This record gives sequence, structure tokens and C-alpha cells, in this order.
Amino acid sequence: MKRIVMFGGGSGSRDITMALCRQRYEVTRVVPAWDSGGSSRALRAALGILAMGDIRQALMTMAHGEGRVSSVVRFFNARLSETSSQPDLLAEFDFYVSGAHPLLATMEPGIRGAILNYLRVFQSNIAGDFDFCRGSIGNFVLTGAYFAHGRDINTAIFVFRKLCAIDGHVWPSTADDTVELRAVLRDGQVVRGQERITDLNAEQAQAGIERVELLHAGDGRPAASRPAANPAVLEAIGTADLMLFGPGSFYTSTLPHLSVAGIAEAIRAAPPQVPKVFVGNILECPETIGGTVAEQVRALLQAGGPGSLTHVLLNRGWVPFERVAKGFRYLHEGVLPEGGPGLLADDFEDPWHRGRHDAPKVVELLGELITRSGPAPN
Repeated sequence: MKRIVMFGGGSGSRDITMALCRQRYEVTRVVPAWDSGGSSRALRAALGILAMGDIRQALMTMAHGEGRVSSVVRFFNARLSETSSQPDLLAEFDFYVSGAHPLLATMEPGIRGAILNYLRVFQSNIAGDFDFCRGSIGNFVLTGAYFAHGRDINTAIFVFRKLCAIDGHVWPSTADDTVELRAVLRDGQVVRGQERITDLNAEQAQAGIERVELLHAGDGRPAASRPAANPAVLEAIGTADLMLFGPGSFYTSTLPHLSVAGIAEAIRAAPPQVPKVFVGNILECPETIGGTVAEQVRALLQAGGPGSLTHVLLNRGWVPFERVAKGFRYLHEGVLPEGGPGLLADDFEDPWHRGRHDAPKVVELLGELITRSGPAPN
């Protein structure tokens, strides 16, 4: 099986992940440890841990792509209610922890016992005022496994994968619990926290992002040294047949991985025939309003260094008009660097879902790149 390493988080890479799994590629997703929104925000605030949400979401995507939609996956995909009533939320959570949920009765005893054990470990580590609103059961199980296995995130992910029977891999780029993302805008404003950067207001979005940095969470000090790379990520990079950057939130889910110590160096050290492909987004988002794909390519090359990118996969529509979908304009190409990565330009938009990639078409092209590049040395 050909090995593909994908850098990105959240839902932006979902369609391509599923298409790669269905074509029997061995996929490794490298996701952020600094997510600070949704269920991850409550967990990080209460427990001081790295973000679980992108890890769990990427694992669930793989489960669907691999056809592993079992009772376990359905259970892990469940969320608690959107209510402000703490007694109601506690009662709902207790329903899962007690083992009363009907899906648990369909599982093998060993799997059911492991899941309930991890939920109870999680329960023992939280305070009574924990915010359960819209909490992800999968996040709670993964967090429980994290504490049960001595705060070793790689072991926690391993057992979570085994419970779901997932073949692919998902690793945070760093196992550092303290990492927080900060964006410096072109007008000097500083925006702290992944969820605030992803949702810039109109004034901030117009100013645009100049750079992103990783900080120690809580005190705002720039890291004295860059957070260390997860060894599992470095191993995956070293054996990859192709590396993929994006699609997804560029400044929060893709670019910051190259600020983790060891990752850019490992990418540059990969055999020269291994394709390293940036998949440009089709639409703008609050992070990239007024920007271009070319600006993002330059940011990747600056962070990754020479040889960190070999190709740019660019959506190019058929009509020469300014277009808008879902409230955002189509991202402009800009002027790509001369002598830079090779350009793979075509209409890559899904014909049924505006603003999303035609994942099978993208995956077909990636397969051609791997075939042309030849096997990477073992």
C-alpha cells in the first residue's frame, strides 16, 4: 500500500481522506494540538491537555472511509445536548457512563468494558462544574484513555483506533499540552486562540494575517524553544510516498505544523522523488479574505524551506468572472513563484457541492504523481 501523509485538521480534508481510504491508500493524518474551540475548548480549559477534537474527528472520518461504521463508531460520534441545564447534562452523561446506552449492549464485552473504563477515568478527572454542552462522547473516551495511559497521547490514539478497528493513523504534530496558536495581523493586531483566528471579524479579516506563532498556553510567552515533534509523525514522514498539505483552514490547520521543531526538517530530508503537494482551497474563509493561493504557497515555502513543496494543486474554473458561494468568493490564484512548485491546475470543484473539492478526481491525480515518482527507498 502506498503511504500518504496529510497535514491539516478539522473538516476541510474530510472528503479527500475518505476518498484515499476507499482507494486503499495507507493514510496518516497529522492534526493540530492547539484547537481551542467546541468540545476541545472545555476539555483544555478544565484539564490543561492538548486538543482532542481534531484527533477524534479525523479518526471518525477514517472509520467512515474504511467502511468501519460499527456500533463503536456510532457511539463515539454521539454528542450531548445543546442545553444550559447542568442537571440535565449530568443526567445525560451518566446515562453513557452507566452502560445503559443500547449501543453498548451490541458490543463485545471486552470492547464495552474498555470504553466504560475510559469514560469513568474521564469522569474521575473532571470537576462538577465541567461544561458538558454539546460534548463529544468520543472526545471523552479519548481523554479518559489519555489519562489511563499516563498522559501518553499516542497510546491513547492506538487503543481508540483498535476499538474502532481503524487501519489508518492520526497523530497530533506535537504531544505538547501547552501549545496555543497566535496570529499577528498586518495592521499589528494580535489574535490569540485557534477559534478566534478561524472566526476573524470583518475588520480583522480585511487586515489579513501576516504570520502565525505557537505560544505557551495561558501566559502568552513565545515558546523558548519550538514544541517538539511527535515521533510518530517524524516516522510517518520518513516512510511517505506522498505528502499533502491541506485543504482546510490554512493559517490554523495547515501552516502551523511547520513551526513544530523537526517537522520541516523531516520533510526536507525526504527523498527528492517524494511529491509534496499543496491543495489550495477553492473558497476564501475569514482567515484568507482578499488573499491568494500564491501568498499561501510563499508562506509554506518560507516556513518549510527549499524542497518542502513540489506541486500546487489549484482549482481553476471555466468562467472569467468573480464568483461567490456560501458567502465567500472563490480564492484567487495570484502570481505563483517563478521556478517554484509545479502547477497542477484544473477544475477540481465537486460538481454537486459548490466550494468543495472533487475528492475522487484529486485522489486520481495524486495516484498519478506517486506512480510517476517511483517508489521511495525503504
